[in-house]
Amino acid sequence: MSATASVVHVDPNILGGTPVFVGTRVPFRALIDYLEAGHSVDEFLDDFPTVSREQVLATLEAAHEAVTSRARSA
Repeated sequence: MSATASVVHVDPNILGGTPVFVGTRVPFRALIDYLEAGHSVDEFLDDFPTVSREQVLATLEAAHEAVTSRARSA
């Protein structure tokens, strides 16, 4: 099981299968949208208190690893 799978999951019965943080109905995309808009992780966590800092950091680390592994294989 990947680190991402332990913090983000997809369930067709939750938001139609949109990837959400485990234990919440908060889409992973909401985090990306916040960061793209220039908001901080702390602002995201304040607005979505059901998501933990550990979940956010784990998803960002997984994204970093995915990008890095692609760069190495190119």
